[in-house]
Amino acid sequence: MSITNLLNIKYPIVQGAMAQISHYQLAAAVSEAGGLGIIASGGMTGEQLRKEIRELRKLTDKPFAVNVMLMMKNIEEIVRVIIEEKVPVVTTGAGTPKFILPFLKEAGIKVIPVIASVKHAKKMQELGVDAVIAEGAEAGGHIGETNTMALLPQIVDAVDIPVIGAGGIADGRGLAAAFVLGAQGAQLGTVFLASEECPIAESYKEAVIHANDTATAVTGRITGAPVRCIRNEMTDHYIELENKGTNREELEEITIGALSKAVYQGDTKHGSMMCGQIAGMINEIRPCKDIIDTIVANAQKVLENTEIRL
Repeated sequence: MSITNLLNIKYPIVQGAMAQISHYQLAAAVSEAGGLGIIASGGMTGEQLRKEIRELRKLTDKPFAVNVMLMMKNIEEIVRVIIEEKVPVVTTGAGTPKFILPFLKEAGIKVIPVIASVKHAKKMQELGVDAVIAEGAEAGGHIGETNTMALLPQIVDAVDIPVIGAGGIADGRGLAAAFVLGAQGAQLGTVFLASEECPIAESYKEAVIHANDTATAVTGRITGAPVRCIRNEMTDHYIELENKGTNREELEEITIGALSKAVYQGDTKHGSMMCGQIAGMINEIRPCKDIIDTIVANAQKVLENTEIRL
């Protein structure tokens, strides 16, 4: 079954679940435009999530998803709200959904984990998930080690369930490439940071559209928790201390509240502006519908009109 049929969406485009960023405004706009919008529940209480879901439904009647960060302490509360509100799709990250999967499946909810290795993709298939999102290291935020072009075809070959490609995709060529590599769709995050509906500070959006191909840095590689952000004073300081062997607890002190500083306060010097390497291709702020329509049209053109012959 294709991703569009599985998720009952018009286009094979999934919006990335960006913590503190992917709220109902963005998710609703993506879903209304034909993709799968996602509310990121990380950091929310159950009632905050319930309000987000209900606000989204005021803006669209199209399918949407909620992302569950599996390390959250209030995960039982979050799952209960998801079931009570009849959310159609759940994506998961930061762990295995094994302990919540039976409850979600019993409620008829489709479950799609985000994974970054063949090993984890196989484990998720064994658990009985509906699809996987294979996210390469080009992506923004928390990342794995393997880049999308190497990761995606290996995962496609390793499992029988649908695979959605993610990491480094922001235009029609990227979507077409994901299909050529065997994916049935693509998850996009960074391009939606530069959308009119994205509820982040304007200075954060400006940093994205002015970024180039080398604008991002990865913190936490040495400590085993890599995160890709737009490079600034905070990331430079973190990497300097990390290279000196500073312990993980001290390093975490630097990043406490850093995402909020970027998202809500627009602090582009000390905030954590999570963003993928593809930001160098994004140069304007547009409505989600325009972003999706353009990507789909261009992907279709690439797939139909390629003149490459071997």
